[in-house]
Parts: sequence; C-alpha cells; structure tokens
Amino acid sequence: MDLLKQVMEHPIDEDYAAVATRGERSSRRGLLLAVTLVALGALLTVAIVQNIRTAPVRATERQELIDRIETAADRQDEARALVVDQQAEVRRLQQSGLGTSEADQELRERLRRLELTAGTIPVHGPGVVVVVDDGPGRDPKGRVMDIDLQQLVKGLWGAGAEAIAINGHRVSSRSAIRGAGDAITVNYRSLTHPYRVEAVGDPRTLEARYVETAGGMWWNGLMQNYGMRHEVDTLEDITLPGDAGLTLRHAKKGER
Repeated sequence: MDLLKQVMEHPIDEDYAAVATRGERSSRRGLLLAVTLVALGALLTVAIVQNIRTAPVRATERQELIDRIETAADRQDEARALVVDQQAEVRRLQQSGLGTSEADQELRERLRRLELTAGTIPVHGPGVVVVVDDGPGRDPKGRVMDIDLQQLVKGLWGAGAEAIAINGHRVSSRSAIRGAGDAITVNYRSLTHPYRVEAVGDPRTLEARYVETAGGMWWNGLMQNYGMRHEVDTLEDITLPGDAGLTLRHAKKGER
C-alpha cells in the first residue's frame, strides 16, 4: 500500500524532474544568448555601414586639413626666407657703418663671432653628417624619439661641433627638439625620417670624440639592442642655414 501511495503522489521520479528542470533552464539561457548575439550582430552591422558611408567624408576632411597645414608651412618658409634676407641687410648696414680702424675691425669680428655662436647667420665648413632612422619591424622601442635626437645633438656639441642642423633646421641654444604625437619637431617644424644631423667642426677629431660621448654611447646601445640605423660620415664642406626665428630679447647699453 505504501508503494502504491508513493506512485500516486509522485508519478515522476525526483531525479527525472530535476533533469527536466535543468533542461528547461538551459533552453531559456540558450534562447537569451541567441537573442543577445543577434542584437550585437545588428549593432555591429549598423556601425560598419555607418563607417563605410562616412569614410569618404573623413578622408576629404583629412586631406583638407593636410592641405591647410602644408599651405601654412609654405607661408612660414616664405616668412623665414624674408626674415633671413632682412637680417642679411641689417648685417650689411652694420658692417658698412663701421670704419677701418683697429677698434672697428675688432668690433666687426666680435659681432661675427656672436652671430655664429647664436646661430643667426649661415655657416659652412668641414664636418660630419650623422644619419639615423627607425629600426626594422614595428617594435615601438625601435623608433627614433625626441630624446634620441637630443642625446645625439648633445654628443656632437660635446665633441666640439661649432654649428648643428637637423634636416636643414639650424639648432641653437634656444632650439626645441620635442615629440609631437608620432612626429619630432625642431624649432616647431615637423621632421620626417630618416633624420640627417649635420655638424660643422674639425672632421679629424669630431667623429672620434663623438663616439666616446654619452650621445655616441647612447646610439651605440640603440643599434645593438634595436637595430636602429646610425651612420656617421665626414664631408669636406657643409653649409648650414641661420635660424631666422631668433630675436633680440635683452640688451643693455655698453661702452666702446
């Protein structure tokens, strides 16, 4: 009688009931997952379609921005060239205003040395050229950074360089070598690699001394560890432009 009563009260075994409940829950979870995946697929499709439709517009806007930057850079170059011409005329007038006395000759030579040290006038002479570039592959550690060019320039100064330029831009005591996003700027002008660093100085000692400086050892480590390009050559004559961006900041009256 007990067995019959148990069969009447529990027609389905408890284990079968538990399995059936889990199956129902699994079905609901599967349905919810399927709905979620469909919704994500729809959102992804909409995003892709919108991206495809707006791609030409973004490309046009990007090209317009590039054109505006290039136009502004050309205007800046023209302004710099005009400043250089005017500075040359000022120097000519200064020189012509001096006499032929020994004091005037000494003043003229002193003025030339100061302009050379400040980097306001072009200079030419023998020296070395250092060409550096990124290492092979896409390792970000193998890319030339602003600090790498700073170390290189410091090394050349320490080795006895009299004047330095990077990609045709004169480096003076007021020059800034900085990183701007993925680019490196010198005197607020973006540079493109490879980077060509020219230094006027005695080629018989400049290269050997540079290798022994902290900048030379810095770049030796970059070559050994990341395969970055670093080539040093000597030239009989190098011409470096003056920095047209230098302006007079302080002055005081002196006695002659």
